[in-house]
Amino acid sequence: MKKVALLQVRVQFTLLCLCVVLTSVTAITQDSAPPPCSQPESSQFDFWLGAWNLTWNDTATGTNRITKDYDGCVVREDFSTNDSIPFRGMSVSVFNAAIGKWQQTWVDNNGSYLNFVGEFADGKMVLSREAHPKDKPAFLQRMVWSDISSNALTWSWERSDDMGKTWKSLWLINYRRAVKY
Repeated sequence: MKKVALLQVRVQFTLLCLCVVLTSVTAITQDSAPPPCSQPESSQFDFWLGAWNLTWNDTATGTNRITKDYDGCVVREDFSTNDSIPFRGMSVSVFNAAIGKWQQTWVDNNGSYLNFVGEFADGKMVLSREAHPKDKPAFLQRMVWSDISSNALTWSWERSDDMGKTWKSLWLINYRRAVKY
């Protein structure tokens, strides 16, 4: 009986020591891990943050407001045209450290759902996707942010029917900062 009691005490003591060690390792690991979204790439979309006035086709206008939400991890876009029947949409973008790329999801009042992936390189942000329309050949779509300055940029919606060999710009939007962010 005494041997069983002694064995139980040893097991309990061993379990207690193991719990203390695991708690210490967890605390050290948590303290040494970098905060989420702290890598430099997570700031690559910061040029886009703020309120923007948009123009295209000489007469069309709209607005876009870009914020960083969820502890600075998510870039959120709220887009609207100034038409009599406005086109409105929103996107969320994150830098996915696991794949080393930006990912964006776009939804709008036309029922669209588009997903993009890409990166910032050579002074441009480029996000692209492969579209698969029903009963039609697949094609590529991309968005390109270029000519980026503190108060202006150019955004281009482009399509490639030859899987990226050539691109055609379908919608070119000029961004001008509405207010300092």
